[in-house]
Amino acid sequence: MAKTKKQRASQGSTGTPATVALTRAGAEFTVHSYEHDPAAASYGQEAAELMGVEPERVFKTLVAEVDGALTVAVVPVAGTLDLKALAAAVGGKRAVMADPAAAERSTGYVRGGISPLGQRKRLPTVVDTSATTFETVCVSAGRRGLEIELTPTDLVTHTA
Repeated sequence: MAKTKKQRASQGSTGTPATVALTRAGAEFTVHSYEHDPAAASYGQEAAELMGVEPERVFKTLVAEVDGALTVAVVPVAGTLDLKALAAAVGGKRAVMADPAAAERSTGYVRGGISPLGQRKRLPTVVDTSATTFETVCVSAGRRGLEIELTPTDLVTHTA
């Protein structure tokens, strides 16, 4: 089983664009690292298991195209993205999953490690409302095997 290591931002967290953005903003967060298995079927489920966190509290970052414009959705790893609901949330009509290469170019992160925070290009972002039912949630810190734990309020504030 992989080890989970916690770091407070004030202790010099692992520098990714996501952690740098949160540190600059003065946000409170914890970084969790674990040994990523490239053969894992679901990066988010793997993160939840190895960190010992319920999957409903671990959120994945998905990039879709809504009426041709890239849009970010942050949803629980235990669930699936409702493309119609995403389109409606941003005032669009039609949503499809984005081409992975386009998502990587726009966010600056690799697939499986896309963070909703500190993206290269700021995209419209929708966070699933279930996040507000938890004291803290976890999202990718910008690379596989690295997660950020923060409050839902900070997640929404720093992705808006």
